[in-house]
Formats: sequence, structure tokens, C-alpha cells
Amino acid sequence: MDGEAPVTSPGSLESPESVVAWSHYRDGVATDCTDLTEAARLAAADDGFVWLGLADPTNKDMVRLGKEFNLHPLAIEDAVEGHTRSKLESFSGTLFLVISTIAYIDHDRDQIESEIVSTGQVMVFVGKNFVMTVRRGRHSQLSAMRAQLEAKPKRLSKGPHEVLYAVLDKLIDDYLLVVQAFEDDVEEVESAVFGRPSTHDIDRVYNIKRELIEFKKAVFPLSMPLQSLATRDYDVVPTEAKAYFRELSDHHTIAKESIQSFDEVLTSLLSASLARASFADGRDMRKISALVSLVAVPTMIAGIYGMNFDHMPELHFRYGYHASLVLMGLSMIGLVIYFRRKGWL
Repeated sequence: MDGEAPVTSPGSLESPESVVAWSHYRDGVATDCTDLTEAARLAAADDGFVWLGLADPTNKDMVRLGKEFNLHPLAIEDAVEGHTRSKLESFSGTLFLVISTIAYIDHDRDQIESEIVSTGQVMVFVGKNFVMTVRRGRHSQLSAMRAQLEAKPKRLSKGPHEVLYAVLDKLIDDYLLVVQAFEDDVEEVESAVFGRPSTHDIDRVYNIKRELIEFKKAVFPLSMPLQSLATRDYDVVPTEAKAYFRELSDHHTIAKESIQSFDEVLTSLLSASLARASFADGRDMRKISALVSLVAVPTMIAGIYGMNFDHMPELHFRYGYHASLVLMGLSMIGLVIYFRRKGWL
């Protein structure tokens, strides 16, 4: 089991600018405390817990809060810099979870280069008597989730780990919403490839596949943190809460399997689109070859009898001109029949 790292008793803790929301909770209900210093003191005395919400914090703000809440320097660095994959780490009893966020962007499906997904991050510090959520990216808002939790004091009374669960639940639900949107995109492009193929099909399939890869990079790394929360022992996560994290892991697996399925379908569609394009190119070449042959045969006949030699068979034949025209016509008719049977025309 990890050691405990309770909130230190601060001297004077003014709310940094990057703190967009904070509350002190006692028995699941937000208290009337309006002074962050006092709230932190109460939490340090095991009187409820503090929940701070930060948006795009500066290094100065994180270092300052890190000193007050005993946050590890490496975790502070990750919270400031961002751009790290989902992970779960434990520093002296404080859990640090990084979660990639994803949002589906409504786009013109006929626009080849449309951006489909936008990513961000939410980082959660969970201690014995505090929880700190740090968000980065415009699609990482947690205000609605906070309001929903505050409307259910029984849940918040369980402690900071309930906030961690709620954040994960919200973000995994977001994953599943994006999965549904991707399903519509994949079905539409599949109908286009096999129904009304166009020259843009390959580009559209590639664009969706590229965005799906970005989605995959955001979702898949969360597997290990969820598994750890569901199986390992942490002081800030009660044993009875593990079952709920296992349920989240199941929902996350559904998202992963759907993404993998879409990836396989798009790979097949890309191959089919390339095959169709190759077939179309070959068909065009056959048509061109057939047309060239239709022109070449009469040209050859006219060329032979257009040579300036005195002694040529049928050169002085009375009906030679008419015979050459008939020969040209019959040759072209024969070629047309042949090429039609072969499917070249």
C-alpha cells in the first residue's frame, strides 16, 4: 500500500488565476467556505475535502499549488507541459492520472481535408483529502460534470476517488459518442465506395483513417491505468470502488474494439478503392487501344495504296477505290464487333 500524503496546512493560499473553480465539501455538500486558505486548512484537518479545477495552468501556479498539496515535481511538469499519453502514477500516496480527451467535430463529409477529431487532456491529482483536475484543450470542460456530482451529495460524500471515477466515466462516455459518429462516417464512405464510386473516394477513406488513428492514440493507452485502478491497491481508492472502475474498463474496451473494427473496415475500403481506380484506369486504356486500332487499320490500308510505285497490284483496277473503302469499312466493323465482345467498347 502507498503511504499517505495529506494536504499540508498552508499559511496563506490565494486562488491562482488558472483555478477556474474550487469548493470545499463536507458530507458531499459544498460548504459556504469562500477562502481557499481556510478550505485547505479544513481539508488538512480531515474535515471534508477540497476540489480544485484548473484550466491551462502556468508553471508558477502549478509549482505553488504543488508545494501546498505535496505534488511530485514530475507530475507538476506533466501537468504544465501536457502532450503526454494517458497514464497512472502514484507519488507518496497521491495518484496522478493523465487522460486524453477527444471530441468529434461536425464537418462537411464531402470536404476531403476536414478535421474530424480534436484532442485535449485532463489530469487528475487525487489525495486523501483533495482532488485537483487540470484540463487542457477547449473540449475538456468539466463544469457540467461537477454540477451533476454536486446534485448528488451521496456520491460526493464517498470522497475524492468519486471525483476521479466521475471524470473517467464522463470522458469514456465521450469516447463512445465519438465512436458512434465515426460509425456514421464509415458507413457513408462504405456506401460511396461500393455504390457511386468517384475519384474522391480514396482521399475520403484516407482522411477518415488518418483521423481514426489519432482517435486510437488517444483512447488505447488508457487501458493500463483503468486496469490498475480496478486491480491494484491504493490508499485513496477503497476496495469497494474497484468494481466500478472494472465497469469503466469494460466500457473502454467497447470503444477500443469498435475503433479496431473501423480501422479494419477502412483498410479494406482503401484497398477496394485502389482496386477500383486501377480497374478504371485499365478500362480506359482498353478503350483508348480499341479506338487507336479502329483508326490504325484504315490508315494502314490508305498508306499502302498511297505509295508512289508504278507496279502495284490493283493499282489500275477500275474498282480499286471502291474496293479499298469497302475493305476499310469491313475491317472497322469487324474490329468493333471484336472489341465489343471483349468488353473494350
